[in-house]
Amino acid sequence: MRVKTVVCLLAFCCQSLFATLLIAQQSDTLPVLSPGQTIDDFQGMWAGFDPRAESLQVETVREWEEDEVVLRIVRFQIGVFKGKTAKLAAVYGFPKQASADAKVPGLVQIHGGGQFADYKACLLNAKRGYATVSIAWAGRISAPGYRVDSRIVKLFWDNKTDDPDYKLTTDWGAVDGYHAPSRNQGNVFPSAKSAAWTIDDIESPRNSGWYLGAIAARRALTFLERQPEVDAERLGVYGHSMGGKLTVMASVDARVKAAAPSCGGISDRDNDSPVFRATLGDDVSLRHVDCPIIFLSPANDFHGRINDLPKAIDELPTSQWRLTCAPHHNHQDVAQYEVATLLWFDQHLKGSFRCPATPDTSLDLKTTDGVAQLSIRPDDTRTILSVDAFYTPHGKSDDEPEDFENTKHRFWHHAPASQSGDHWTAKLPVAKVDQPLWVYANVRYALDQPVNGAGYYYREYSADSFNLSSLLKMVSADDLQSSSVRPTLQPARTIEDFGDDWDKEWFTYRSEKWARSTHKLYNGIYQPSESDQLSIQVRCQKPNELIVMLDGFAAEVALQGNNAWQIVRLSPQDFKDFDGNGRQNWNGIKRLTLSDSERLKPERGDSRPSRIVGEPWEGEDAEFRNLCWTDASAETKTLPAKHAQ
Repeated sequence: MRVKTVVCLLAFCCQSLFATLLIAQQSDTLPVLSPGQTIDDFQGMWAGFDPRAESLQVETVREWEEDEVVLRIVRFQIGVFKGKTAKLAAVYGFPKQASADAKVPGLVQIHGGGQFADYKACLLNAKRGYATVSIAWAGRISAPGYRVDSRIVKLFWDNKTDDPDYKLTTDWGAVDGYHAPSRNQGNVFPSAKSAAWTIDDIESPRNSGWYLGAIAARRALTFLERQPEVDAERLGVYGHSMGGKLTVMASVDARVKAAAPSCGGISDRDNDSPVFRATLGDDVSLRHVDCPIIFLSPANDFHGRINDLPKAIDELPTSQWRLTCAPHHNHQDVAQYEVATLLWFDQHLKGSFRCPATPDTSLDLKTTDGVAQLSIRPDDTRTILSVDAFYTPHGKSDDEPEDFENTKHRFWHHAPASQSGDHWTAKLPVAKVDQPLWVYANVRYALDQPVNGAGYYYREYSADSFNLSSLLKMVSADDLQSSSVRPTLQPARTIEDFGDDWDKEWFTYRSEKWARSTHKLYNGIYQPSESDQLSIQVRCQKPNELIVMLDGFAAEVALQGNNAWQIVRLSPQDFKDFDGNGRQNWNGIKRLTLSDSERLKPERGDSRPSRIVGEPWEGEDAEFRNLCWTDASAETKTLPAKHAQ
């Protein structure tokens, strides 16, 4: 027995030594720059990189099965940089019945900046007949029995193998492709400038974390195409936020047959560095993406700004594109928008779905009544559930990252569309003509059967419909003023009457709950006077607590229940922040929320934990009517929020 153990140990040592010698013999993945050489274009950035050239050296760290799906934690070689091997950790999953004789399409899933490589994407995609590799480019992994958070990533950096929480994860070797946090203090992830942890000693796109992440994604395509159960001719890529940009960068690879970036990949074109703009800007990669691509771009998203979509579409060499844009949403979505990713892959990797054409729209500014009108012609090859127009005066002709607050909080008016033959029309009344007008249309279609998937943040959803959007139209203030458009939208005291389709000017990320938010108070037509109170009527089945939230301030209102209508009147001081301080006035409100509970947070930089106000709702959903401004001086009695009647 002892002899056998010694022999096994010797064999293992020999294998390890051989592997070490093999790695030592490998040259760097990327060609070394010659003296005076610079990289200042797309071709130079990718010159000499072959994602198939090197061995993957795949290792399986853990394997298990769940719901007829095979799941694995794997690591494989990204490349050799500055003489050291870099390895990518990932979650890989595929249907158990898949095999070399029954191959399935493959997907690369790319997480966002604060996210994890997550097994739920692999699991739910496998149930729909896909193999998925969710890459941990930042080192974080979420899987049953194998969770690697930022703390454990640091244990890995420090090689603390004796710590019981230590786990293998992504190893970038001599370079630093990590994010949130980066391994090296002072590493600015997107920067192309040189540092001790970068590939080149001059400013170069190969120094950027974006480039390293894109290399990792392209190596993940190589991993997929070499799995016996994967059809190498049917590969797709998708990702959210930072993963959306990396999706676009990886989709320049000819092996990608379909792509679906969400909240990224269209707006990173404003960098101060000419080298960055010429190589790593989104527009540079978009000009080389010729596979079918769908952009999931919420209308208030700060990272993938909707105003950049027309430019992005114009830059594509392919005409096979679609859009889905949720009004009011910022960096999150709900099922009817998120499901577009899976349907796109069903069409282009399976041939099991046909996505309708992009809605065709035309804008008429020369109307007899002075109200602009949008005409919408949707593809009616599938059952249409609704056609809606959304427009805002809060867009800017030169909307840039510095307009962060306006981007997040701009209010989109809902304009119901009426059908006449094969087209719908919607009127777009405005309060002013000295502001640009942005407008687009949404068409919601029925699905033949519900589709289940993992959303942007891996929460499981079930969709029974899906949305397609038209391309945003932007009209300058000069064009409005030179046309026949007149300001016809008047200031209003009533903010919401809760009539038909009221919730299309409100939003939520949890559709199954009644709580809703709106940016209506960011709109100039709902401005109160200093003496006004905020009034709303509410009723519910059981006694509950209603939370009315204005940005970071919450008013707690005790509700009587018994299905009796109750009038709630609130003054600025009834709204308290994390420290219990009341609002001083109504100025600068961006977001109003009605819910059963909300989280109050301290100011940025304050380490104190957040706290919850309110409590879980009991009984049937709350009902509302007549949200408005009322003159406090005209009221005979005003009660504190906790006892509002």
